[in-house]
Amino acid sequence: MWDKIQIFGFRALWNPEIIIITLLLILLYYLFTGPLKHKAGLSEGPTKGQKISMYSAIILFYITKGSPVYLLSHIILMAHMAQMAVFYLLVPILVIRGIPLEWWKKVFTTPIVGHFFKLFTRPILALVSFNVMFSLYHVPFVLDFTKTSNLIHWPVTLLLFILAFCMWWPIFTPIKEQMVVKPLFKILYIYGAGMLLTPACALIIFADTPLYATYSEPDAFMTALALCVPPGILDGMNFGGPQVFMNIPLVYDQQAAGIIMKVAQEFIYGAIIARIFYGWFRSERKRGIDPLPQDLQTATPSVVERG
Repeated sequence: MWDKIQIFGFRALWNPEIIIITLLLILLYYLFTGPLKHKAGLSEGPTKGQKISMYSAIILFYITKGSPVYLLSHIILMAHMAQMAVFYLLVPILVIRGIPLEWWKKVFTTPIVGHFFKLFTRPILALVSFNVMFSLYHVPFVLDFTKTSNLIHWPVTLLLFILAFCMWWPIFTPIKEQMVVKPLFKILYIYGAGMLLTPACALIIFADTPLYATYSEPDAFMTALALCVPPGILDGMNFGGPQVFMNIPLVYDQQAAGIIMKVAQEFIYGAIIARIFYGWFRSERKRGIDPLPQDLQTATPSVVERG
């Protein structure tokens, strides 16, 4: 696979423009949380954990939108789904955790932007908005349409990312006044997110024919490929579809893509649920409340006594 995609050249593989954006984001975060933090409205710099989260988010942004993964996501549906899982289910969490609290408070007090986020970060609306939009995006004619032009593709990508951010905000908000979702309801919230994402994955996993023209039909495939390949590179090329880059049938790629999305979602959501439960358990113990039911506490000694 690597040998085959090298024909598109360095610019298509590594996206120098995205490298510049990535380095600029790293520099700006460093400056305005470090040497220039007082001018940026910060009384103190971010914690080590916040720095790790933000730098990780920026690096993952480059990996998903600038590295060869981005090119592969227009060739192989499996790569597309892996990219989607990381960019929408993981990066927004890292951004929320990486930006200092003072900045988030300013965002939510900005007239227009603040009103938008206050509305779309309400738990039910946030949960439904992202998952419905994500499912609609994977309706075949919608996905094929978004890959006809960068003027369509990037705004849709940005919209999905904003909605993903809104979905995760009720779970990870650092603003105390907005911590309205209790631990048990956070677990139910994430469970609901997983259920709402299932139809899109099932559509892809159980289809017995290729669903997407951009991943099966030659003309649509070349149009989608042009989104990430510099002008002129594709002149005179005709691959006849993505089959030339893969050694498996298109349907297998499609089914594997759905499985990758579902497994990645389950892994990420499971880790978050475990974190929420552990945090709740520790907080209850600190308050002097044993989270374990009384009957469980008495069950163990009785078992030992019977032994």
